Order: sequence, then C-alpha cells, then structure tokens
Amino acid sequence: MKTLVFGLSLAVLLLCGSQTVYAVDTPQQLQLPELDRGETIEKIALPAVLEKLTGWTKFGKGKVYMLPLKKGQHVRITFTSKSKYTYMAIFDLSSNDDESFFGTDEDGNTADVTVNEDTTWLIKPYYSRVTRRRGLGAPYEILIDPNPPAAQQPPAGQQKDQGPMLFPPRSKQGQ
Repeated sequence: MKTLVFGLSLAVLLLCGSQTVYAVDTPQQLQLPELDRGETIEKIALPAVLEKLTGWTKFGKGKVYMLPLKKGQHVRITFTSKSKYTYMAIFDLSSNDDESFFGTDEDGNTADVTVNEDTTWLIKPYYSRVTRRRGLGAPYEILIDPNPPAAQQPPAGQQKDQGPMLFPPRSKQGQ
C-alpha cells in the first residue's frame, strides 16, 4: 500500500512539476516596500468624510495602510502621536523609488497633496528604535481628509484687510 501511494505521489509530482510558471510584470503590479516582521497591510478606501485611524507602533504587531487614489483627488493626511519618537512615512507604490515621498520626521505632520495620476499610497507609521529603553512602541492617530478646504491665497498685489496696523510700512520717499 505504501508503494502504491508513493508511486502515485511521484507520478503526480512529475506531471505537475514539469509545468513552468512565468511571472508577468504588468503596470498594475505594485512594488511593496519591505515590511518589518509582523506588520500587516490593511487596505482602506478614500473615505467620503474625515476618517480617523488609530493604532500602536508595537514592534511585530504594526499596521501599514494601503490607500488607492484617483487622478485629481486632493487629500490631506495628518499624523499625531504622544511620542516624539513615532513617525509616519508615505510611499507611492506606482513609483519605482524605494524612498518615501513624505515623512513626518522631515516634512511636518501634515501631507496636503493633489494626485497627478492614479496611484496607491502605502502609509506606514513607525517607531524609531535608535536607542534602547524607549519602550515597546507608542499610540498614534492618522486623520485622512478627502475634502480639505482649499488654501486660498489673495491675488498678487492685493493684501487681505488686516485691520489697523500697529506699525505702518515706511514710505520709500522718506528714506
């Protein structure tokens, strides 16, 4: 009986094992950056209203968010944490670049971006573990605003009415 099972297994392996599988690289295939051990990817859709994502940057149990966006969409993503060692990086998966295009460690806590082409972003909160004894992680909050108020600037040459000025500008003739 063992010989029969072994023979059938060997025959199936020879028949199925001889097929070659080729990977086809398509434009829709996303290049994910390397995740830390234990991180999980959570796919989210662009919300209709302000959405709050909360989590903890505990090593081995972190979440990474995938956000698909369409051309022309304007989105504001704001990151906050109680820890000064907790940061967020945003990667553009349609780009071949392995570096993030936005990071709260260098660019501030708010990304305010209009998308130029259909893409998917990878939003990765992380805890900087440069020195020891900082604990296991920190809580964070990410706000995704799909309809941020447009930043309107006054037309060139016009200033907003700022009311009375304490020190009016000097005239150029009196100098």
